[in-house]
Amino acid sequence: MAQRGTGFFDSRGQYFKTPEEATISDLAGILGKIGDGESLAPGIAHMILQRRGEIERLLAEHDMMVADFQPHGAGKVTRLDAHVR
Repeated sequence: MAQRGTGFFDSRGQYFKTPEEATISDLAGILGKIGDGESLAPGIAHMILQRRGEIERLLAEHDMMVADFQPHGAGKVTRLDAHVR
């Protein structure tokens, strides 16, 4: 007899039983092949998902630092309007 179930798909359309598996597949795809032989990307993707909160906090701090960053001599630079004719 047929049964109904839930499945999850990554961005390439591959089926997974859990949302974590689908997300790890997508992250591994973004990372690409890492290392010789079998890629380390799936394991690294798994770690990224496990440590998501720490990574998001770190990236938020990075964004704040970048927003506040003033390169040496930045105050001496005059910006020109980008009018293309």
